[in-house]
Amino acid sequence: MAVQARTRRQRARVVEVADAAEGVRRIVLEPEHPEHAAPGTHIDVETGNGVGRVRSYSVVRSEDGGRRLTLSVQLSPTSRGGSAAMHRLRVGDELSVTGPLQNFPLAVGAARYVLVAGGIGVTALVAMASALRRRGADYELVLAGRSRAVMAYLDDLAAEHGDRVRIHVDDEGTPLAVDDLVAGIARSSASAATELYMCGPIGLMDAVSQSWAEHGLPAANLRFETFGSSGRHPAEEFLVRLPQLGREITVAPDTSILDALDAAGVETLSDCRKGECGLCLAKVVGATGTVDHRDVFLSESQKERSSSLCLCVSRAAAADGGPAGPAVLSLHLT
Repeated sequence: MAVQARTRRQRARVVEVADAAEGVRRIVLEPEHPEHAAPGTHIDVETGNGVGRVRSYSVVRSEDGGRRLTLSVQLSPTSRGGSAAMHRLRVGDELSVTGPLQNFPLAVGAARYVLVAGGIGVTALVAMASALRRRGADYELVLAGRSRAVMAYLDDLAAEHGDRVRIHVDDEGTPLAVDDLVAGIARSSASAATELYMCGPIGLMDAVSQSWAEHGLPAANLRFETFGSSGRHPAEEFLVRLPQLGREITVAPDTSILDALDAAGVETLSDCRKGECGLCLAKVVGATGTVDHRDVFLSESQKERSSSLCLCVSRAAAADGGPAGPAVLSLHLT
């Protein structure tokens, strides 16, 4: 019954809205069925005026037993869907949401914790840092971003955690040196018992994962939460062909293959919608342009072969000097 309570749809009323940073909106909800949200949890929110567009947002703060849940949403420059709808919210508006869902739990008992946030990824780690401070744990909070103006909760976190915060800002000439960070963990006396939790752009997470493996640190001690909007190429329109169904479907810059297929009435299997679980994996039978893998399910060698992709986050980009028009992916749905 507890699982049903967390996943059932309920109404949530917007009680506060404010800017958390440039392009980042802080939204406080009062859910119909309050439930405390543990660190690392998220809620699924239906946006798009009831057309079934669902987005997952980390719970930044859970207050008064879950009666007030704080989310923060970064506006995508190409959004006409999820983030744009969330930024239009005003006090008194209502949303259809789930209860707190946990895919990124904070473990108990590690000798040391390192939390790494890239940009809006900080939203998944705010509550974790607070929990570690209350426990009296040994922890470090690493915040990285393009500029201070776009880094949400920067001042609040610095005030709460003091010298445990490390701030890296690209336009100030202090970008995060991933290998230096991981090498420092590897050299420490508690290296085998240090857990690293990270959330942010896929490029940052790939770099941390690669360095972690190269330094021989335990794979089980690296934990992550992903944002499917991260990618190596700007989002652009492309075509998906389904030879088995004789269908061709356009995927707009602000939607995913999975959502485009759903909207076209093509049934698919999915779960996390963040490129983590692999349930929506499809076979690539042909492609013009470049497959932009944005998942953390496939290995680097699998991504290089591009024989399959995750429908929920992967995209296609037209190759430089290639044929005119949008990229085309031919897929076989399993």
